[in-house]
Amino acid sequence: MIERLVLAAAATLFAGSAMAHTGVGSVHGFTAGLTHPLFGLDHLTAMVAVGLWAGLVGGKARFAYPAAFVATMVLAGIWGMTGAALPGVEIGIGVSVVALGLAIAFNLTPPLAAGVAICAAFAIFHGHAHGAELPEDASGLSYAAGFVVATAALHGLGLVLAAQIARYAPRLARFAGGAMAVAGIAFLAG
Repeated sequence: MIERLVLAAAATLFAGSAMAHTGVGSVHGFTAGLTHPLFGLDHLTAMVAVGLWAGLVGGKARFAYPAAFVATMVLAGIWGMTGAALPGVEIGIGVSVVALGLAIAFNLTPPLAAGVAICAAFAIFHGHAHGAELPEDASGLSYAAGFVVATAALHGLGLVLAAQIARYAPRLARFAGGAMAVAGIAFLAG
């Protein structure tokens, strides 16, 4: 069962180009922030990967990696809302997916501080992208609350998947990480 779920999730990674940066239409505020990471395959993949990696590393990483990502993402989101430019944001997002996928595929378990730093560094790109794409007539606070809730939920999904993979199909983690890395390469190429 878990293998089918992960295979289906991996297949969605190749379903089309990343859509997080095409706008959300007329939906604004909390809903726009909530849906932004859910409909962009690059953001979705990276955020699930943070939770998956944290869960596979275990221990304090289960809380520390997602917490570092969310906290840094919020600060970078505020920065993005100011209109400040961040060169290479799309490249940083793509690289984050590749690197997180490889960390999962190769079962990397760095010291806690290093894993936290990696997650925080990648969160800068994701947060800035979220903040920079704040709809003009949206409330920054409600939009930010939406993307924080979505991000935390995606990290939680990754943690749940890690627990299931560790329990029922440990070798599947390598495949899932590899699929994420390949998806990241596709995001960079697209």
